[in-house]
Amino acid sequence: MTPSIAETMEYLRRSSPAQAEFYQAAEEVLGSLKSLLDREKRYEQHNIIHRIIEPERQIFFRVAWVDDRGCVQVNKGYRVEFNSALGPYKGGLRFHPNVTAGVVKFLGFEQIFKNALTGLQLGAAKGGANFDPKGKSDNEIMRFCQSFMNELFRHIGATIDVPAGDIGVSRREIGYLYGQYKRLTGRHEGTLTGKGLSWGGSRGRTEATGYGVVYFAENMLAERGETLAGKICTVSGAGKVSIYAVEKLYQMGAKPVTVSDSNGMIYDGRGIDLELLKRIKEVERGRLARYVEEHRGAVYTPVEDYPLGRNSVWSVPCQCAFPCATENELSDEDARTLLNGGCLCVCEGANMPSTQAAADAFLAAGIAYGPAKAANAGGVAASQLEMAQNASMLQWSFEEVDSRLKNIMQTIFRTASETAKEFGEPGNLVLGANIAGFRKVADAMIDQGVV
Repeated sequence: MTPSIAETMEYLRRSSPAQAEFYQAAEEVLGSLKSLLDREKRYEQHNIIHRIIEPERQIFFRVAWVDDRGCVQVNKGYRVEFNSALGPYKGGLRFHPNVTAGVVKFLGFEQIFKNALTGLQLGAAKGGANFDPKGKSDNEIMRFCQSFMNELFRHIGATIDVPAGDIGVSRREIGYLYGQYKRLTGRHEGTLTGKGLSWGGSRGRTEATGYGVVYFAENMLAERGETLAGKICTVSGAGKVSIYAVEKLYQMGAKPVTVSDSNGMIYDGRGIDLELLKRIKEVERGRLARYVEEHRGAVYTPVEDYPLGRNSVWSVPCQCAFPCATENELSDEDARTLLNGGCLCVCEGANMPSTQAAADAFLAAGIAYGPAKAANAGGVAASQLEMAQNASMLQWSFEEVDSRLKNIMQTIFRTASETAKEFGEPGNLVLGANIAGFRKVADAMIDQGVV
C-alpha cells in the first residue's frame, strides 16, 4: 500500500468511525491501484483518491410507522449518493436488521466500480433501513414503505437517483415504494427499478443477477478451456440471486447441490429441486427446512450445527462455488476447504461475500475467481435496461433483455481480464476490475472539474 493510500485509510478511520465493512471495501479497491497510480500521476494531482472515497451526499432519516397492533415503531433510513460522474445515482435499497451506515457506505462504494464496469451511464448509490420484513404483514410492510418514501422522494428522480431492490426489497416492497412516490409527486416515471411488468417493469429483471453471475463464470471458465457443463456447484443463499443462479446453472448443464438461508442449509446430491425451492421461497415465503419434508434424501443442516464462524455450504466438495448470500460469508478457512476439495472456480453473487483473506487465497491458488463488483453486476445492468425501456415507453421481450445481459457480462469480463493483462497480472480479475472501474470514473471526474 502506497503512503498516500495508507493516509487515506487513516483518514477514513478518523472521519467515519466504526464502519468496518466500508474500510474493508475501500482497502480492497485502493490496494489494487498502485501500478495505475505509479503510471498516471494525474490522479494524485487531482486528489481523486480522497474525492472518490467521500460520498457526494449522505442522507440519514427516521422512519416512523404503525404496526398492526396500533403501536408506533421507529427505524433508521439511509441513502448514500456516492458518485454521479458517469450518470444518475443507481443502487439498491436493503431492508435488513444489520443495515448500518457502514454497511450502506460499503455497498455504495462497491457500486461505483460495478456500475462503471457495465459500460452504462450510471452513477452509484445505496440505501435502506434496519427494518426486517420477515414476519411482518403486507399492511405493516406497506405502511413502513410509505413512511420511508415520505423522506426519500425528496432526493430521487428518473435523472437524479434511481433506487432498486436488494435484500429484503422485492417487487412487493418496490410496489409500495413506487405507489407512494407517485402519490407524493404526481409523476409516473422510471424512478425505481424492479417494478411489476404491468406498470413499467422489465422482463428478465428478477433473473438478472443470478443469470449474470453464471454468465460471468462461464466466461472465466471459457478462457481456461472449460465450461460449466457437468460441474458440481455449491450455491449459498435462497433469495432471487441464488434461485436464478441455480436455474441458469441447470440450463448450462451444471448440477447445483446446495442452497442456504439464515436458519440452515440444504444439501441435495441429486441436484436442488428448483420448482420446490421457488415454491418455498417465492410463493410460501417459508424456511428451507421445509425442503426435506418433500425430499427425504436431502440433508438439512441448521445454523447451530455449522462449524464455529463458518457456513457449512463451503464444506461440500464442488468444482464451482457461488456465494450469493451476504458479505463476508466465506472465510479463509472456507477458502482452504474449497481449494482442498478441488474447487476451480468461485464466482460472487453477493456483495463482498469473501473475506480479504479468502480472496487472497483464491488469487494465490490461481483459480478462476470472479469478484462481486464484476460478477454480480447483472442486476444493475438489467435495471439500466429497465430505465431505457421506461424512457422510451416500450417493453422488450425476455429474449432481448437476456441477450443484452449476456453481452454486458461478457464485456465486463473482457474489460477486467484485459486490464489485468495490461498491468502484468493476467487472470487477476480483482485487480483488473478495480483498475478498470476506477479509471473510468476518475477520468470522468477530472473532465468535469472540481465539483
